[in-house]
Amino acid sequence: MNLANQLTILRIFIIPFFVFFMLSENFGIYGRWIAFILFVTAAISDFFDGFFARKYNLITNFGKFMDPLADKLLVCAALVCFVHWKQIAAWIVIVIISREFIISGFRLLAADQGIVIAASPWGKVKTAVQMVMIVILILNYSGYWFNGLKQILIYLSLFLTVISLIDYLRKNSHVLQEGRGK
Repeated sequence: MNLANQLTILRIFIIPFFVFFMLSENFGIYGRWIAFILFVTAAISDFFDGFFARKYNLITNFGKFMDPLADKLLVCAALVCFVHWKQIAAWIVIVIISREFIISGFRLLAADQGIVIAASPWGKVKTAVQMVMIVILILNYSGYWFNGLKQILIYLSLFLTVISLIDYLRKNSHVLQEGRGK
């Protein structure tokens, strides 16, 4: 197994520990800091697995499937934790997670037709904003400015989620057309 795929597996392995420390009240503020370190480690591993895969031509079918899945699992796990802590409304998390299921289903349908759909620029911006939002929400500082920043990032993530979904479906509607003929 190559280095890029090992980093993807590391990211998946980190997720249950991240959730444990996010939700455990036994560690107080230290639990959030440990969760922060785990999340940042996972996010950095995402950057490096893509970097190594492209630079050293380590792109595999495993990586094409598991890398985006690992990202979705990490983000969704964090969002569910924030609903638990009442930092983000459940309906926003439902919209974001629904988008991920729709896109994943769409990609599976495309793959069945032999079509590979690359991530769009909107999707990449959405992911970057979500990662920043998650880091800010994990830190959970208070104060007028910081609370305002949290709300801006939450609604910007929601907006980009919807825009990237619409863009994705619009650009790849041919997959649905081809899928009807089967």
